[in-house]
Amino acid sequence: METMTRTGERMETAGIPVKQVQPGTARMRDLTPAQRRAVLFAQQQVLRARAAKKAKDERQAELNRMRMEEDSFEPRQRAVSRGVEALPEGKDVSLREAIGHVLRDLRTRDNKTLREVSEKAGVSLGYLSEVERGQKEASSELLSSIAGSLGVSTAQMLRLVADYLDSIGE
Repeated sequence: METMTRTGERMETAGIPVKQVQPGTARMRDLTPAQRRAVLFAQQQVLRARAAKKAKDERQAELNRMRMEEDSFEPRQRAVSRGVEALPEGKDVSLREAIGHVLRDLRTRDNKTLREVSEKAGVSLGYLSEVERGQKEASSELLSSIAGSLGVSTAQMLRLVADYLDSIGE
């Protein structure tokens, strides 16, 4: 195994003199194989870090774009959260639809995307979307997981559902 020591301005490798290298002027051909591997490894790490940063920036830009799209639909959702004006006269809202409405309202108020909530709750994005639209019945465990990912307890979420149903029934 080679060992490198620096003595003054001269470098030696296991007793064999190595060409003197001035700071900042090293060339790959002037390096030992171990030094070349270290330089290549460092260069690969820099490239990986740049790629990871670029991917992170692209994900953040995509999230911001999705939030902007969701914000453009917010006035319609606020009208729905106020009560009856968004519903046709005489239409009864099922519990499934009320739960979906409350979950979507909680998610949009928190500026979270479907993808963020679905990943945190451990639910597929498509299934969460169907639950929010009132097309699928969600189990109590699933509702608890979704509520937790939105930062509320199951009991709080169910109270919001009850309040929403009361506001529609008036």
